[in-house]
Amino acid sequence: MSKGEISNFLEKYYKHFNAAALVDAAKGYEKQLQDGNKMLVTLAGAMSTAEIGKIFAEMIRQDKVQFISCTGANLEEDVMNLVAHTHYERLPHYRDLTAQDEWDLLERGLNRVTDTAIPEEEAFRRIQKHIVKIWKDAEAKGERYFPHEFMYKLLLSGVMEEHYEIDLKDSWVYAAAEKNLPIVVPGWEDSTMGNIFASYVMKGELKASTMKSGIEYMGYLADWYTKNSDTGVGFFQIGGGIAGDFPICVVPMLYQDMEMTDTPFWSYFCQISDSTTSYGSYSGAVPNEKITWGKLDKDTPKFVIESDATIVAPLIFAYLLDM
Repeated sequence: MSKGEISNFLEKYYKHFNAAALVDAAKGYEKQLQDGNKMLVTLAGAMSTAEIGKIFAEMIRQDKVQFISCTGANLEEDVMNLVAHTHYERLPHYRDLTAQDEWDLLERGLNRVTDTAIPEEEAFRRIQKHIVKIWKDAEAKGERYFPHEFMYKLLLSGVMEEHYEIDLKDSWVYAAAEKNLPIVVPGWEDSTMGNIFASYVMKGELKASTMKSGIEYMGYLADWYTKNSDTGVGFFQIGGGIAGDFPICVVPMLYQDMEMTDTPFWSYFCQISDSTTSYGSYSGAVPNEKITWGKLDKDTPKFVIESDATIVAPLIFAYLLDM
């Protein structure tokens, strides 16, 4: 398929520095898929609140993503945007807000993420009402699921359809649920839904074991990687933190700790980050450092784009979608 206007623009004008790295990374991603390799995409930061679903959902539908690692916030905030979008408030002058302004937002039930305020009642509580029932129903049946599986059940049940405030095709979690795409959500406990689940456990209304754990997520990823890495699995990292660090460690874990010495390294690596290289920083570490940890091979194609992921990721995805 021929490339569209956005892709042609990138190839013509993005020739140097971070712009060139963007195009090189996009072409490298494309080659991975053309070679029959799989791609794991990680989502850190507040990409769902930044409405990455508008284009990421299409990436999922077109099979350009085979596995996702995301924070609990990104998992839930895509669904929050789905059911409460018209209640969000944009705060373009967020840099000028005083401590009193921030307190006023809290008292109005608005939680700020940079230039966007998420409405607690319409977003968190609207989901809570339904997800708690799904948690309790599973426990009553003696069933256990991962956090993303519970979210899939919620969306596919259709119980929140009356609250949808955006086009369903712009929800990446719904697109993933339709495909039953494998996801890991490391550190889910620190998300809003994770906090809510913990509160029910502490009140004695749910058992912690009803929610599958992070260790089980690692086993789930290890099993998937072992079955899918024969041709290669690429690693496309948006931001840093646990969403990236957790899944990339599956390779050295299999190789060193499981002694599965035929485990392939990641076949491609790209990180979009505005974290500058600094002492002891994971997000700011150059890719070559990962060679010493047994994550990347010395010949693995490696790309770093030091820029805002809300600008860069949609452009790379547009290139891959031939836009």
